[in-house]
Amino acid sequence: MQISVSLAPPSDPGPGTGPVTVGWCLSETKGGLIYAPPERVRSTDLDRRHAKSASRCPAVINLESRYFLIRCPFDINVGFDRDEKGAPRLRNLSGPASAIRGSKLGEKLHVVSEAEWRHKGVPTLQLALPYVFLCDAPVYLSQVSPFMHYTPNPLPGTIFGGRFPINVWPRPLMWAFEWHEPEKPLKISRGDPLFYVGFETMPQDRGVAMVEAQRTPELVEYLELISGAVNYVNQTFSLFEAAEARRPETLVTPVARRSRGT
Repeated sequence: MQISVSLAPPSDPGPGTGPVTVGWCLSETKGGLIYAPPERVRSTDLDRRHAKSASRCPAVINLESRYFLIRCPFDINVGFDRDEKGAPRLRNLSGPASAIRGSKLGEKLHVVSEAEWRHKGVPTLQLALPYVFLCDAPVYLSQVSPFMHYTPNPLPGTIFGGRFPINVWPRPLMWAFEWHEPEKPLKISRGDPLFYVGFETMPQDRGVAMVEAQRTPELVEYLELISGAVNYVNQTFSLFEAAEARRPETLVTPVARRSRGT
């Protein structure tokens, strides 16, 4: 069965008329100040004195313009271990010096059930995040590792993400990590690059304009409608048509910020 996802509300300006507006918001506001806004990946601020500098290359600029950086919201310094029954678990290596309480870290970061690991002996971790991206035009989001940022101390494993249409299936993102060297600690500092989100527009030459979106009652209701589907069915892409039928006309309502002094 071929699934067609081509939702384009009247509010969208249509192809070829400027950038597509992509909204972002947090699925929950509790502790929201620790989550930095998405940052466009760009090297235009680097050395551009030479005419042949990569910072001037249209291909480089076009690629970077479609990626946005998400930074790590808190310090992570954990080791892999097994309990007395052999079940996998995490150890907070920072101990009492940790900036985040162990109970709170455990609420956000956990080891996936060993039966669900993609590779034998390679633990999978998941970090729950409240970032939600949405759009009122057909746009696919891809979550990938921050490959354009240099990491002086490489992680002991690999990041894997996914790709889905944010005009039909907006949902909170999950950072997933495969720990290929579990004997080494996993350490990421607050503010370090965690992953990129990239956007595919239609047509492909349309740019992306990122705005903070309001958590309108209609959006909150729609997020609740689709958020738990993965716990009950496999192949959630088969639910796109059903979700599209229940989708409100508008998902992205930009946040109105008051200027200082008003």
